[in-house]
Amino acid sequence: MKRRDFLKTTAAGAALVMTGGAGDLLAAAAAPKVKVLKDRKDPFQLSCAGYTFVRFDLETALKTLQQVDVHNLCIKDFHLPLDATDEQIKAFHAKCAEYGVKGYGVGPIYMKTEAEADRAFAYARRVGVKVLVGVPDYEILPYVDKKLAEYPEILYAIHLHGPDLDIFQNATVIWNKVKDLNPRMGMCLDIGHDLRDGCDPVADMKKYHSRIFDMHIKDVTDSTKAGHAIELGRGKIDFVALFKTMRKVGYSGMCSLEYEKDMDNPFMGIAESFGYLKAISQTV
Repeated sequence: MKRRDFLKTTAAGAALVMTGGAGDLLAAAAAPKVKVLKDRKDPFQLSCAGYTFVRFDLETALKTLQQVDVHNLCIKDFHLPLDATDEQIKAFHAKCAEYGVKGYGVGPIYMKTEAEADRAFAYARRVGVKVLVGVPDYEILPYVDKKLAEYPEILYAIHLHGPDLDIFQNATVIWNKVKDLNPRMGMCLDIGHDLRDGCDPVADMKKYHSRIFDMHIKDVTDSTKAGHAIELGRGKIDFVALFKTMRKVGYSGMCSLEYEKDMDNPFMGIAESFGYLKAISQTV
């Protein structure tokens, strides 16, 4: 469903188009309304990837999430360093709690060596999260597999980067690398990068859901490397089909917005994107 069609046929969408032209607003008001499913409880939750705020401090990130009523954050090391002390970690969680936000995971963390894998796993445990989003070199995958035996509380989610890197380009590549390894080694399905590598993230959710432990939610303008980030609903991702598939397969992880447009001033785009996701979650 196209973004304009969706907004014109939902009551929640009418609020979103108020930032657009009067014609859009009048068309939305005149369109048939659908039932808003306010009591729906999905097994997944909305969240935010820390990289969204790479150019801002933690408090700015938390204030933004509070304003858009989102309560989960995947922690990046520019907000909480890998060598953070126990006191710094405690203070970080306390600051998040002030804004009603919980850090549910860490990463993505790049790992080229066994020592870097050791540090990342130890960091995840000290921070107290259950999801470690990683980007390991292929050569250390057997070592990561062994680390999972030492960390039974951790789900290891390999982040895919589409055509931008020469490893883990899409969900199928990750699946083929991990399917015979520890069942707690899977993927962070970045739907935008998956599409940019010529794949279908909706179909990949259906095929690989048993190994999808986290999601990075973004929209992109094209299903090629030339595709770039845009506000959710304005690009090529079919979010209605994606949400329906996630419910069908019982996906119960986080859906973390990773907003990579206008990164010096992303706040309007973040608000629009979360509004769009919330409208879909309550109307389809």
